[in-house]
Amino acid sequence: MTATVRPLMPSDRAAWEPLWEAYLRFYETVLPKDQYDITWARFQDPDEQMHALGAFEDDGRLVGIVHAVFHRSCWLPQWTCYLQDLYVEDSQRGLGTGGVLIEAVADLARAGGAGRLYWMTHETNATARRLYDRIAARSGFIQYRKQL
Repeated sequence: MTATVRPLMPSDRAAWEPLWEAYLRFYETVLPKDQYDITWARFQDPDEQMHALGAFEDDGRLVGIVHAVFHRSCWLPQWTCYLQDLYVEDSQRGLGTGGVLIEAVADLARAGGAGRLYWMTHETNATARRLYDRIAARSGFIQYRKQL
């Protein structure tokens, strides 16, 4: 694994967007383009508790992204960090890029005073689940959603 992880900067937007779109396609989701702008602006706003990190190869090419959101919890006195999105290019899977991105979010969470880092994936995402089962504990909770 030769990728370097760092926060995404405004100049990374053009490289971020194709990975974001690939992630959305994977989950069979379509968002309006104005939501891309809203999300990107939140990542760049220091007053927002949303963060975007990228994994870059030695040649500077962005090969993976991860988004994290800090929030309060009724269960902990500290912040909680939710790893909301993680995507690694097909060519980088199995090379440790996903694990390095998760560890970078764990470092961010520790630095931000979080008491917990958590994430979810779809039950059919067997590739990601092999990694997650190796590096974290399953909570046993099942997510439900109600449209508003």
